[in-house]
Amino acid sequence: MVSIAVDCDNDTLLIKCNPVGPTCHTGTDTCWSETNEVSELDFLKHLQDFIDKRKAEMPEGSYTTSLFTKGTRKITQKVGEEAVETIIGAMANDDENFLYEGADLLYHLVVLLTHKGYRIEDLIKELRKRHK
Repeated sequence: MVSIAVDCDNDTLLIKCNPVGPTCHTGTDTCWSETNEVSELDFLKHLQDFIDKRKAEMPEGSYTTSLFTKGTRKITQKVGEEAVETIIGAMANDDENFLYEGADLLYHLVVLLTHKGYRIEDLIKELRKRHK
């Protein structure tokens, strides 16, 4: 469940949820023949939340914990390294490597944002400002 809200005259509830599987007793996604679709972009928030949790808990043996422990220099080094590897994959027309390294770049960028006290949403806000 995400939230519950009452309408203006207190006679209706709006319940927002992120369903996992079907929500209708008949086994369909919804009772109105709709399909529950999750955007792939939603995973970025999940990743950000996961990295935030790693920073808060700092579990031993975690790669993310090791990055936070080593600090800004190591994290920025990894961002640069993954950026170069992403470029190499793109220039070589190696789409599989390009996407693999691009994912590494995005992961390390989110770690850096978190280390600096920001979230991926802060980058989105900046992009939105530029788009106006």
